[in-house]
Amino acid sequence: MPIPPAYALVATDLDGTLLRRDDTVSPRTRAALGLAAAAGARHLVVTGRPVPGVRELLAGLGYQGLAVCGQGTQLYDAGADHIVHAVTLDRESADAALGKIEAQVGQVFAAVDQAGADGRTLIEPGYLMPHPALPAQRVRHREELWATPVVKVLLRHPDLTDDALAVAAHAAVGDLATVTHSGPGTVELQPYGIDKGAGIAAAAEHLGLAPSTAIAFGDMPNDLPMFRSCGYGVAMANAHPLLRAAADEVTLSHEEDGVAVVLERVFG
Repeated sequence: MPIPPAYALVATDLDGTLLRRDDTVSPRTRAALGLAAAAGARHLVVTGRPVPGVRELLAGLGYQGLAVCGQGTQLYDAGADHIVHAVTLDRESADAALGKIEAQVGQVFAAVDQAGADGRTLIEPGYLMPHPALPAQRVRHREELWATPVVKVLLRHPDLTDDALAVAAHAAVGDLATVTHSGPGTVELQPYGIDKGAGIAAAAEHLGLAPSTAIAFGDMPNDLPMFRSCGYGVAMANAHPLLRAAADEVTLSHEEDGVAVVLERVFG
């Protein structure tokens, strides 16, 4: 399928997509984003990380635009260091969803991302952070996870694979929450109906654009709603099979400048 010559939005996931393993963006990819900007396209970061977990990273990259954070729960203006819009996960819904999941698969270990620009990631006993570079604070009891409003809950199971846990969680929670699988060891619950697709819709409206004018890049199943909202979806070579199957195109991996390869063709 040939792709149109240009897009108004370039929507990129971070981990496993725009970022290399060391959380950097290659010079080639920076240059390709520059080509897109010179053609009039806006770069939109779309990530599962909450604002506190991405603020310093975006600043280090010199990113000044909007960012969809926390799986669509937060719309963040990086240049102004301001959360433009946010939604939280109802405590009762989150607790009930965990109960329903554990009734199906046995004990899970949970963590939460607190709301706000300075919210912390809290982890209960037994939960292991999948990304060691992200800071977290351990609590003694699950009830402490709900001390303040949260944007999402992160789940891990001692035996089930991520795919199996995501399927079981989705079947169990119904309309209590949205279930996403966003990376190795990362199955999450967000407010029902909130995902990266909803986040892109909110960001595009804020920018006066249509989501269909976006070319999107991703690597995990949580990027599926983003692909459905955008005009063209590009999966990385290292992407989850579900995303590769849904993509309009599969490019090289995040370590091989896969984003740049496509942007150079589209905007170069």
